[in-house]
Amino acid sequence: MAITTQYSTEYDQANVSKTGNLETNTMGGRVRCAYFTVAQDGAGDAGSSAALVKLPAGKVRLLASQSKAYVNWTTSSATLDLGWDAYVDIDGTAVNADADGIDNGIDVDAAGFQTFGSALVATGGTKLFESKEGVVIRATSADTAIADGDDLVGFLLYVVD
Repeated sequence: MAITTQYSTEYDQANVSKTGNLETNTMGGRVRCAYFTVAQDGAGDAGSSAALVKLPAGKVRLLASQSKAYVNWTTSSATLDLGWDAYVDIDGTAVNADADGIDNGIDVDAAGFQTFGSALVATGGTKLFESKEGVVIRATSADTAIADGDDLVGFLLYVVD
């Protein structure tokens, strides 16, 4: 074996082969924070959901693994899915909703803080959205009811131009 030097795709594009300009959602963008507070008003059956935030239009990189929430869903065996509603891509193509595209089945049986992005391991816990009108991020209790007064409070970090 030999000693090797590897370059990330982004480092190569900007510094070695100089094949492209990196967009600010990849290098040099601004991190923004979107807070959300959901207090369940009345009990909700399994499948109930809450729209947490709407990310802005354009190219936006969600930093899911850096985002957190305090979840106090009191129904035993509760799990939380985190995903997005259907939206229109920048080029006009319809993008389907994915109820668990960010997280699938986070165990929230006990109250506490949760970090997101387990379904985005291959992309470093991030997701690039390219939308005409923004993207709604939604939390869903797919398998259990949500009790009146249950809480979901936190923030999502994202990068924009």
